[in-house]
This record gives sequence, structure tokens and C-alpha cells, in this order.
Amino acid sequence: MAAERNGAGFRLHRPGAAIPGAARTAPADPEAPELLDEDAVLDLSTDIAGYDVEETLRRLDAELIGLAPVKRRVREIAALLLIDRARQRFGLTSSRPTMHMSFTGGPGTGKTTVALRMAQMLHSLGYIRKPKVHTVTRDDLVGQFIGHTAPKTKEALAKAAGGVLFIDEAYYLFRPENERDYGQEVIEILLQEMENERTSLVVIFAGYPDRMERFFSANPGLSSRVAHHLEFADYTHAELMGIAELMVAGENFRFDNAARVAFSEYLERRMARPRFSNARSVRNALDRCRLRQAKRLVELRRPLTKTDLITLTDRDVYGSSVFTDPELPDGPAARAPG
Repeated sequence: MAAERNGAGFRLHRPGAAIPGAARTAPADPEAPELLDEDAVLDLSTDIAGYDVEETLRRLDAELIGLAPVKRRVREIAALLLIDRARQRFGLTSSRPTMHMSFTGGPGTGKTTVALRMAQMLHSLGYIRKPKVHTVTRDDLVGQFIGHTAPKTKEALAKAAGGVLFIDEAYYLFRPENERDYGQEVIEILLQEMENERTSLVVIFAGYPDRMERFFSANPGLSSRVAHHLEFADYTHAELMGIAELMVAGENFRFDNAARVAFSEYLERRMARPRFSNARSVRNALDRCRLRQAKRLVELRRPLTKTDLITLTDRDVYGSSVFTDPELPDGPAARAPG
């Protein structure tokens, strides 16, 4: 069975073909690959873009513990676009899949990380021109006086052109209690751009689940343009411990056995306190453990070994105010959300 690698990155298997190159009329685009014969067989495993997609998905698995439903949807989107590329090789035309999305979940559940990996994946598959994410909030889009909102919104859209516009806490765009608010103007501009620029822009709306539900209910035109809704669940205690271990190792530290037990207890207490932010709270807690470790090591007033420098002990964990002050999540820095 003869085989051929073509410009699209596929190896094409054609049963009974002695000489590669049996293709129909070439497309108008001189850089586009030739259309395939009706009886050609396309090997998806040799699509060059597929290797890039698998690498992106591998990184996503390595970076984020849990989130199985989110990862499953990301893989479904990748499969959809890979098949769409394959259909194009046979001249099978269909509407371009809509990739505008909604990410709902609490803080620190990985929404921004998934947006970054999604941009890389969509770029690898040729859906967007640039593997970039431009993140904005209401303040970046809504003006404070008449005539100020449209230029701000269009500037943000221009910066995101060819990539992904990630709108965090998107529900703040809609404030029905204030009839003079300019957020509705932003929504109207987004509606137009999401329809007109489907080939060059992906918009991701992100925020807390209950507020995002009200946001889309109040803006049905917007909701109808969002094809993919991904829900980011809060992490379990076991998942958070796994995240902590990854973060500690990533910074060239390690828990000793007592510290691991202490941090597990810390998480049980912290998860029950106000303003818990999943992986973000874990990172903040580890930063404070490092502060306490540094103070402890300096006060030893002796030469330090490598083991000293990389080891977090139970003393570094139990110094948290979570164990002493029931009113505070974890020290003065925890008074602010995040």
C-alpha cells in the first residue's frame, strides 16, 4: 500500500495506488493541499497538528490535577477540529465550528490555565492565527462616560485579534440595576464581533456559576453564540494535597513526613474558612510556609545543608493562624480575597 506525506501534515494511504499523487482538482489557494480521491484513506495519526495537540493535552494533564469533565471536553473539541480538517481534504464543506466558550467555577480552579492551553491547541489546528490569550475585566471594557466604552472595547478586541479574548468575571458587564451603566454597550459590540469575526477570534466568558447563569439568562443573544460550557468543580482535599505536592516539587522544596501531615490538617481547616480559593489558596499557603521556613533557618545561626534549604517541616505549617485564630483564613495576607 503506497503512502504519501502531503502539505497538510497527513500521510495518505491509497489502496492499490502504485504512484502517489492521485488527487482531484487543486483548490484555488496555492498553499492548500490537493483534494483527495473518493477512495483515498486518511491516516489521522500522522496529522502533524495532532502531535502538537497531544503535547498540549499532555501539558494540561501535568499541570492540572482532577477536572476530568473539563479535560474530556477539551479532547472532544480537539477531535472535532481534527475531523473537520480531514473533511476539508475530501472537499467536504460544512459550517465552521463555533468555539466561543463559557468557563464557570470558583477561583483557583484552573480556568486561566485551560484558556492558555486551549489557545495553543486551537492555533495548532489552524483555527486561530496566534496562540495567545488577552485577559480583560469589566474595567478594561466599560467606559465611565458617553463615547468612552466603544473605543475601549474595540481596543481590547484588537489586542485579542487572531487569538482568544478571555473575559474574567464577565457577569459584571451586566448591571440591570443601573440604567446608565455602559456594560450593555460592551455586550452589543461583543455580539457583533463574535458573529462577524468567527474566523479570527474566540471569546471565553469566565466567572462564578450562579452569576454566569443569570448573566446568560439576561442576554439570550450572547448565550446562543456560546457553544461550549465548561464547569470547573472545586478541588477535593485529596486533589489539593496532590496540587500542593506538585507546587512544592516545582519550587525545589519537599515536605518531610510531619509537614505533609500538618499540611493535610491545614487544608481541612482552611477549606472550611471564608474566601477559600482552591489552588490559589494552596499556593498562598505554601508561600507563607516558605516565609516561616526562611525565618526558622536564619534563626538556627549555623551552617546550612542542602537538605535544610529544601525541606519544609511541620513547624513551617503549624505557624499558620489557621491553627490559632478562628477568625482569619491564614495570616494578615489572607484578609484580602485570593
